[in-house]
Amino acid sequence: MTYSDFLARKVQLAPTIGECIGADDVHPRLHDWQREIVAWAVRTGRAAIWADTGLGKTLMQVEWARLSGATSLIVAPLAVCTQTVREAATVGVEAVYVRDPAQMTGPGLYVTNYEMVGHFDADLFDAVVLDEASILKQSDGKTRTRLIAHFRETPRRLACTATPAPNDIEELTNQAEFLGRSTRVNMLAAYFVHDSDQGWRLKGHAHGPMFKWMTSWAVALRRPSDIGYSDEGYDLPGLEILPHLLPVDIQPEDQLFATDLGGVGGRAAIRKQTLEARCAKAAELVMAEPDEPWLLWCGLNDEATTLARLIPDSVNVHGGWSPEDKADALLGFADGRIRVLITKPSIAAFGLNWQHCARMAFVGLSDSYEAYYQAIRRCYRYGQTRVVHAHVVLSDLEGQIASNIARKEREASSITAGLVAEMLAAGELSREKATA
Repeated sequence: MTYSDFLARKVQLAPTIGECIGADDVHPRLHDWQREIVAWAVRTGRAAIWADTGLGKTLMQVEWARLSGATSLIVAPLAVCTQTVREAATVGVEAVYVRDPAQMTGPGLYVTNYEMVGHFDADLFDAVVLDEASILKQSDGKTRTRLIAHFRETPRRLACTATPAPNDIEELTNQAEFLGRSTRVNMLAAYFVHDSDQGWRLKGHAHGPMFKWMTSWAVALRRPSDIGYSDEGYDLPGLEILPHLLPVDIQPEDQLFATDLGGVGGRAAIRKQTLEARCAKAAELVMAEPDEPWLLWCGLNDEATTLARLIPDSVNVHGGWSPEDKADALLGFADGRIRVLITKPSIAAFGLNWQHCARMAFVGLSDSYEAYYQAIRRCYRYGQTRVVHAHVVLSDLEGQIASNIARKEREASSITAGLVAEMLAAGELSREKATA
């Protein structure tokens, strides 16, 4: 048996069941390359759009939902739902935000947040979109399994997120399973091997076959030129990462001299001991540019509370707020009603468009590269017209966390470039452009 035969037996492709449409059927407000992607995704029926931040995933998924079902549902993070309704209106689509089936009035396009999905019978919908579909990886196992199982029989499905890394096993296998393209078990058996020290990793000889298979149901791009179009209008103005490592006279437990963080417990202790100094520095940065909108990212409740005390015109959006109040404040920042927003990446790092803001500060960091990347991309995204200044305020002992994030960023950039190159070489969209 050849390796190709082996893969064919392991991977059971879901049938292509979408409507046969062309780019001309998609709203003309979308760019030509966006319309081509939407038309391909509608024809595919169960597809993934992995496009970098600012490339218009919201409009693409709205048009996909309009063209794919009489009654469609977009599931999005809470703070993104109202933004989705707004953007749908720009292409003449009425999207209705609902939290209960009783609010539905018949066929149409509906939007709800992930927390409310369980209230809706999946049989109500012909098509479903998972916006920020990386939630399948971030969620606990129970939530992830419930989402996949809930929509298993929905005829048409779309997963939208930024380009996933091919070595991120949870990201790839969960989205493939949600779309009905392969079970996790089959995908792991076909393309991955398990090492005792590294866990699951992609087999060296499976790299090409896996990406060729993925191009039958997924498109990945960082910019329009990845599928053969011009990048005009998609040049980012620049990003400056500005570290502030504060000298703090503290001594971690069991160390004669402060040389490292001393493990998870040591990190938490040092973060608490340096809280006042870090918050004071962040407040100083904000006060130095009083006419700029500012976005302050925190990890601890006490960090957010301290910042709110030090910065009089700031608003601290925290987990104790109601969903409606959170959404109103986050949109208030987007609309300019709030100048300084304080919040956590877990609340607002995914899906929101804040290109009006070019100043942010991380008042401490975790080791999560994805949270860091997504937080920066709320402002540093296509549509931004100014250089974004991202300040990272840490104690000097926490510099190793910043170094770890920087290493992950370099690795992710390399991996993403490889993924796009493979899809450009083998993908249906790129072939259509090459022969056009």
